[in-house]
Amino acid sequence: MSSTRNRTPDPQAAWILDLVKASGRDPYPKMGVEAARRMFDEVVVLLDLPRAELPVVEDHTLPGPEGIDLPVRLYRPAALDPDAAPLPALLYIHGGGWTIGSLNAYDRLCRHIAAAAGIAVISLDYRLAPEHPFPAAVDDAIAAWAALPGAAARFGIDPERLAIGGDSAGGNLSAVVALTARDDGMHLPRLQWLVYPATDLAHRHPSRDDFAQGYLLDDATITWFLDQYLPDRAAAVDWRASPLRATDHRGLPPALIVTAGCDPLADEGQAYAEALSRAGVTVEHRVYPGMLHGFINTAGALDQARDAVARSIDALKTALRG
Repeated sequence: MSSTRNRTPDPQAAWILDLVKASGRDPYPKMGVEAARRMFDEVVVLLDLPRAELPVVEDHTLPGPEGIDLPVRLYRPAALDPDAAPLPALLYIHGGGWTIGSLNAYDRLCRHIAAAAGIAVISLDYRLAPEHPFPAAVDDAIAAWAALPGAAARFGIDPERLAIGGDSAGGNLSAVVALTARDDGMHLPRLQWLVYPATDLAHRHPSRDDFAQGYLLDDATITWFLDQYLPDRAAAVDWRASPLRATDHRGLPPALIVTAGCDPLADEGQAYAEALSRAGVTVEHRVYPGMLHGFINTAGALDQARDAVARSIDALKTALRG
């Protein structure tokens, strides 16, 4: 976590920066929430993996907090068959600063994971800010995780072989779910897969300044996301907003943490990996030099992104083995 770090983007990442600059599009804060949501859904798929065909891609709901229904999308690499062995499963929680992002935006990634890993993927459409600020997304993620065993027969999944994962805001929520599952005696994930997670909303780590501008996710956009999700900044010290600030990280499930070298959130992912390691948790931290925040969605074009997805799938397969 040094300010002397290499700030040079990978050549393929630099190409993306050039594309964004040439597009002349307004930054998300200038667009406003609704336009930002539309723009994100349109652009996030442009460099993503090809759309894998699966026998089962279905929209369902899970019971949420306060009696609401939580939309989820089920991806299965095999048809539902009551006589077949249930599949291991991943609950995936998308990124987007708790403000943007959708099931459709992450459809290709989830399809690819299901097909390549041979597992079911359940993608969660949690409530977004500013309409639903903190802790709504946290409550939704916890409720979805708690509901999965009860949906095992409906989804054809093995309640004993479940993992959780997500990117950015989704990595934040996944970490909070793992902490809650430990504390509340729920079933623990076999693996928590945290992709450039936001883990400390209460402290400005050096990477926020090192990559404040010119690296796709800029400081103004991070601030804008926090304005939507956490209008009461005093709540940032709550571990449900900042899992790095939990008082105890012992007894958590194994973690794979993936971070990008040129990312304002790089230090938060590293700090969380170090906190888990100090607590005796099995953790693998994979750093992708020169990559930008959001690179997991560019595996259709970037070599390091393809590697990150492939190695993450290998980790999921290993963790979810019978």
